[in-house]
Amino acid sequence: MRNSENMARLSCICWWLSLLVYFASILLSSGRINFFDNRRGYYERKYSHFPESERLKHLEDVKRMFYFGYDNYMKHAFPKDELDPIHCTGRGPDKENPDNININDVLGDYSLTLVDVLDTLAIMGNITEFKKAVNLVIENVSFDKNNTVQVFESTIRVLGSLLSAHLIIVDTSDPFGVVKWVDYEDDLLHLAHDLGTRLLPAFDDTQTGIPHPRVNLQSGLPENSINETCTAGGGSLLLEFGLLSRLIEDPTFESFARRAMRTLWSLRSNETGLVGNVIDIQTGEWIGKQSGLGAGTDSFFEYLLKSYIMFGDKEDLLIFNQIYSNIKTHMRKGRIQCNAGTGEPPLYVNVQMEDGRTLNTWIDALQASLPGVQVLAGDTEEAICSHAIFYAIWRKYGALPERFNWNAKYPDVFFYPLRPELVESTYFLYQATKNPFYLHVGSDILKSLEQHSKVECGYATLHNVIDKSLEDRMESFFLSETCKYLYLLFDKDNYLNTASHKYIFTTEGHIFPIDGKYRERPWWELLNQEQQDKTGISKSTQFNNSIHCDGISEERQYFLPIKEQYLRQIDEFVGLF
Repeated sequence: MRNSENMARLSCICWWLSLLVYFASILLSSGRINFFDNRRGYYERKYSHFPESERLKHLEDVKRMFYFGYDNYMKHAFPKDELDPIHCTGRGPDKENPDNININDVLGDYSLTLVDVLDTLAIMGNITEFKKAVNLVIENVSFDKNNTVQVFESTIRVLGSLLSAHLIIVDTSDPFGVVKWVDYEDDLLHLAHDLGTRLLPAFDDTQTGIPHPRVNLQSGLPENSINETCTAGGGSLLLEFGLLSRLIEDPTFESFARRAMRTLWSLRSNETGLVGNVIDIQTGEWIGKQSGLGAGTDSFFEYLLKSYIMFGDKEDLLIFNQIYSNIKTHMRKGRIQCNAGTGEPPLYVNVQMEDGRTLNTWIDALQASLPGVQVLAGDTEEAICSHAIFYAIWRKYGALPERFNWNAKYPDVFFYPLRPELVESTYFLYQATKNPFYLHVGSDILKSLEQHSKVECGYATLHNVIDKSLEDRMESFFLSETCKYLYLLFDKDNYLNTASHKYIFTTEGHIFPIDGKYRERPWWELLNQEQQDKTGISKSTQFNNSIHCDGISEERQYFLPIKEQYLRQIDEFVGLF
């Protein structure tokens, strides 16, 4: 009897198992379930929540990171330009090798790191150290030096920082803490004016109005000055030069910067509307015909939009909108939408400016700033996908190689000099979405920097992201931008985050207040009206003269910014697994 009962039970169990196998086979064949996909749900589990205690801990971690680098610079390197963090010594211009432009373009013997970091000290609420640093700059920094520097780097790192710190000091509302500087006599503004004046010879002897790439701070144009410059270097001076013009009520600086921008725009391709990356400043001939969104062109597009926000000139917005449309038409590959449809992930590639054909299969680290610009332009969904690709590369190496070949899924150029661009875009995307995903991104970046770059006296450049070998250099932007954006990412109550509509960040991460008085130009008619006709924008041409804001609904913060399958696809695209 028992044997017959057992046989009946066994038969029943087998019947149910057969039924389960049958339905499972249907689900498997339909693609609705995959028992072998152990990554399903991984992204939701990892990124859907970020504990408040972890945010506060990371805020303190970033402070320690910043002050470890800053204090060691002050102890071992000041008044030199940079800290060599491995040997704990200072670095200035390479006097023995004037052709070493990797060093000499940036280091001008003007305490670069201290100058570049001024507004970071204020933003972090350390007004005591901010005032001490400003006094050191006033007492020690001089631009009367026989050094040849790059106009672009001196403008964004030094001129921009001096203007930012000056405006923090004279802001009577004391947004970052009580300054109350009784004996301050516009000293930083005077330094900025002096530097700006020393940079103006770059606009001498140029047939197009596009500046020479370098000047000697004492003698003006170097004897061996070349006639080639990159688009970003020649066309990204408008924020700093424009603000300087308004503060000292002298249109000269903005006039030169705006003429250069307009000339570059007027020389765009008639077929694609794109610009190249290297130009002859005498003939207007494009020497480099690569059009991309990384090194050589990145901040040119960025400053068109930011200049409109800062100064209110509709021409800047019209040009930005047109060139952004051209970029999407010719550079963007992949599926139409970030979060829907089929096809490869959206990717902006380097193309030939005249016909739009793909020139190569690499993207570079500077292109990681694009999502921040897209957020500012209101194209947030597009920014989410652009950012995700660079974050996947970071996760693969614990850093961002200078160039990554998306076809080979491997770096073309291996070093990582502690660049801020990915952190910058992460910060802006978090401000736009409040999605905890981006706090996790910041956490990963912070941990990687601590693990791979921290040395005896600071944080060192990664010479190779594969083997994690190091170079003895800590560039000024590590403290002035990388640490700044990480700090702001985790400091949700910082004034900049509660009043973000009142400031614009320069391409070096310096903050300029958005103020109606900077949008008034009673002397604008003096700035050569015929220049406006050269931009190629006729009064009858129809353009979108507003920024379309692709908003993210509040409930989206509770879900992944990109659907699970698309995040997994991006990881596969860069060869993460």
